[in-house]
Order: sequence, then C-alpha cells, then structure tokens
Amino acid sequence: MNTILEFLDTGLLDFEWWQIVVYALVVTHITIAAVTIYLHRCQAHRALELHPIVSHFFRFWLWLTTGMVTRQWAAVHRKHHAKCETPEDPHSPRVYGLKKVLLEGVELYRVAAADKEIVEKYGHGAPDDWLERKLYTPYSFLGVYVTLAICLLLFGVSGLSVFAVQMLWIPVTAAGIINGLGHAKGYRNFDCPDASTNVFPWGILIGGEELHNNHHAYASSAKLSAKWYEFDIGWMYIRIMSMLGLAKVRRVLPRPRLESPKATIDAETLQAVITMRYDVMAQFARSLRNACTEEAERLRKLQRPEFHLLESARRWLPRDVNWWTEGNKAKLSEVLAASDRVKTLVEMRRELSHVWERSNLTREQLVSHLQAWCRRAEESGVHALQELALRVRRYSRHAAGGQGA
Repeated sequence: MNTILEFLDTGLLDFEWWQIVVYALVVTHITIAAVTIYLHRCQAHRALELHPIVSHFFRFWLWLTTGMVTRQWAAVHRKHHAKCETPEDPHSPRVYGLKKVLLEGVELYRVAAADKEIVEKYGHGAPDDWLERKLYTPYSFLGVYVTLAICLLLFGVSGLSVFAVQMLWIPVTAAGIINGLGHAKGYRNFDCPDASTNVFPWGILIGGEELHNNHHAYASSAKLSAKWYEFDIGWMYIRIMSMLGLAKVRRVLPRPRLESPKATIDAETLQAVITMRYDVMAQFARSLRNACTEEAERLRKLQRPEFHLLESARRWLPRDVNWWTEGNKAKLSEVLAASDRVKTLVEMRRELSHVWERSNLTREQLVSHLQAWCRRAEESGVHALQELALRVRRYSRHAAGGQGA
C-alpha cells in the first residue's frame, strides 16, 4: 500500500522539483519549436522544406501536446495574413481588443478552426496521409490524454502541474502574447500596412515569433530576425537541420544591399526599391518623426501655438496612412500648414508609394516616376529627403538573402 502511495506521489522518476521544472521547460520549448518551424514557417508559409522524419516528428509531437490539426492551424494563420486587422481577421486586437486576444486568444482560434469554409479556402497543401485522416484529425484530443497519462506516470501528482504548463504554453505565448502584444506593443523595423510589432529583439522563449513585425513584412521568410542585434532561435535550429540535410530553406527576408549611387534610375533599381519598400517607408517614418520633433521645438521657441499640433502628430503621422484615425485625418491640413518641411515629407512619401501601388503603369513609366521623384527630393532643400533619394539610388536588385543570410 505504501509503495502504491509513494508511486502516486513521485511517479517513476522521483525527480526533485528543479528537475521537474527543467523537464517542463524542455518539453514546452520543443512544442514552441514545432509550432514555429513546422506549423508556421514550413506549413503556413512554405518558407522551408523539412525532411519527412522531422516533419512527422513535429506533427506527432503537436498531436501529443496541443491537439492542433495542421490544416486548421495553417488555414487560420493564412487568413490572418490575408485579412490582417480587418473584421475578417480571426484574432486582431484592433477588432476584438487587446484584452480579449490576450486572455481568450485560444477561443478565437478554435472558432476560426471550426469554420469549414476557412479551412477549405486557406488550408491547401497540408498533410493528407493515412495518419492524418484516421488519427490526427478525427482524434486530435486523444494525444492530449496520452500526454496527461505520461505526466502522471513519470511524476505522480506533480505531473498534473507539468501537464497544465504544457497545455497552457501555446494558448498563452502564441495565441495570447504573439497575436495580442505582437499587434499592439513593441517596436517596428518595417512600416508594413498592419499593426504588427516586434515584442522583443531576442526570440528565444517563443522560438523567434517575438519578431512579429519582421515576419509580417516578409511573411514567406524562414528567418525572422532582421537586425544585427536580433536573435531568432528558430532560425538557429533550421540552420542546424539544413547542415544535417534535414531541412531546405526556400526563402529568407531580403536585406538592403547598397552600392554606389546610380546617376540614372533603371529597372534594377526600381525592382530593388519595390522589394525593399518596407525598409524605405521605415526610413521615411524616422524622418517624419524627427521632423515633427524638431519643428515642434522651433515653433515652441517662436511661441507659436501650432507646436502642439506637431507634438501630437509625431505619434501618428509617421505611421502608415491606413492607421490614421478619423481624428488624425481631420488634423492633417492643420499640421501641414504649420510646417512646410513636414508637408514636403508627407507629400513626397505619398508620391514614392505610387511606385508599388500603381499596378496600371508600365515598368518604363514607373522607372520614369522614380527618377523624377529622386530629382524632386534632391532639389527639395530637405536634408532627410536628399538622404532618402541617395539611398534609393544605391539600392541593388541583388539584395542580400538566401540560405546563408
């Protein structure tokens, strides 16, 4: 009797508390790696190919630890990108509110995953073998019960805590933090037309998914880090698997490659600017933010009341136009009237965006448009625009990228 009670208390391993904590951290990290490498980068975005053994290990592990179905997850995530920040986005904080996505993100996912129309439209290319049809999809809940049994067998009563941590890990980190904070708080490297942010520059705890703005800017990239100080542990695992022949990277995010400035804009420069448009807009955002700050200070010294407009505009004017509120738009004319420098930057930003927004123009017309834009920027007398024009002339079509980026 005592032996049975002892077994129920300690399980087979009889681990100390710290050993149980280490076990929980290891298994939850494997789950995170499976989500970011297999479900996200491989299945949803086709940014890499995985060896069948690795692919099936991740699929089996996710069946055990999350009960998520590959096709459903890929479909929900693809719709998120296709309808980002709109009422059709399955889990946008802008639509549902940050609190709801943080606390009930998993419920929002389940609602979307249960929608057969979403799965049918966006779930193409997911595994459809015998195991998927006969076990993983129809009995997605079964793996979770197996995990519960394993935890109880290994750790006894303490296994309930390990199991709870495993079950909460993805709902809290992925469904909550990434889908919530990753569209509300943090910093942005790229001025893409959504609210995505990098929650933290070191992507370790959530496998690299912390670099969410980088991902939204270049969704088909297998690598999520973009700056020298950013670290994507998921990419580290992918590189290791690549060296072992277990993974093949298809695409990584392009990095600006700057060469000697060209006197005349050509088709290669045009293509480079289109490819690096989010980098260009990020440069513009910084220039606008600095201009608003400096102009506000200048007007303050002149004791002109318009400085309040520039101080306020610093927070919203640099953002993509899609994110201006009606109140922001109503104040735009007053802001532009307060500063010729800011007005010129705003107008030139709008003009430059036509390079990738005007699909009805020929390549030759776009090249001419970009050349004219550079000339106007250089003649504007605004230092920030002159710097941007020089950068545009230096962009190379052969942006740094590929598997070794």
